[in-house]
Amino acid sequence: MTDQVITRARPATIIDVARAAGVAVGTVSRYLNGQPIRGGNRDRIAQVIDELGYRRNSAAASMKTNTTHIVGLLVPAVGEFHAALLDRLTRRMRQTGRAVLCYCHDTEPTSFMEGLEFFAGHRVDAVVMDGNEDLRQRLAPYIAEGMLVVLYDNDLPELSADRVFVENRRASKRLVDHVLDLGHERVAIIHGNLRDSVARDRLEGYRDALKAHGVPEHPELVVDAGWNEYRGYTCMGDLMALPNPPTAVFGANYNMSIGALRWLREHDVSIPEDISLVSFDDVPAFSVHSPGITAVGQPVDKMAEAIVSILTERLGPNGALGKRTMRIDAEITLRGSTRRLRR
Repeated sequence: MTDQVITRARPATIIDVARAAGVAVGTVSRYLNGQPIRGGNRDRIAQVIDELGYRRNSAAASMKTNTTHIVGLLVPAVGEFHAALLDRLTRRMRQTGRAVLCYCHDTEPTSFMEGLEFFAGHRVDAVVMDGNEDLRQRLAPYIAEGMLVVLYDNDLPELSADRVFVENRRASKRLVDHVLDLGHERVAIIHGNLRDSVARDRLEGYRDALKAHGVPEHPELVVDAGWNEYRGYTCMGDLMALPNPPTAVFGANYNMSIGALRWLREHDVSIPEDISLVSFDDVPAFSVHSPGITAVGQPVDKMAEAIVSILTERLGPNGALGKRTMRIDAEITLRGSTRRLRR
């Protein structure tokens, strides 16, 4: 019995495509790089590429054009919000001919550095990331070396990067305005870690609403749960143990709000009869909860569209743009988790 020798078919080259299509190699190259060519040639080249199964050598192309057509997404965790952004960003980037490569760093400096090194080593066209103040000094050298960065969710002031942010302060004010309009005055906030700009913005929105309604701020009603579900649970218990507990609570993200909801359910506190609750981040669980939870929805589709728009311009032939900041308004969905306060 003789060993069967399997020969690997030689992949088609750009020369093969040009020969089969009856055009110059330069014409095929212009087609592959999205440059204008005659319509008849374009159709013929597309047909031959399909027939020959031609695949572009991305590594070689990136050496010539200094682009890899890959964008890195650096996230702290793949939770509801970040997973939704990954989904929308991937779909929209695909329409521009680019793929998205996601790396989760768990907010650990070592893992964050590994992610940056991975993206730098693979020469991605840009990195999209949630800003983290603890990681600022580690990011700055990469930007100095030419890495294009788009920040979302959290800002890192003074870093040379593009930015796409939700109007967190404005949306938070509108949400708390709604609760105050119902007659509540002892309104608590369970907020995130104040090192993060998004936590500070949402807290300021809460304060803006109190000020606009002439309602004093009570320090015991402002509690820090660090974006954590378990701490949202314990903070809710601390608030309800006060001699004069709140009549309404604003959870500044869905993790903390879920923790608060769990405490209320376990202790037979009824929403909205006993307490009103609203949240930033509108997740599917809030629409099926009974009653539904009034919440600010993150405009993930618009965020992804804005990020793609910025990168398309930055990576285009006239990419020497100034750093841009785009702010996107968020919508509130009213459900049954609030009611007018009974005097």
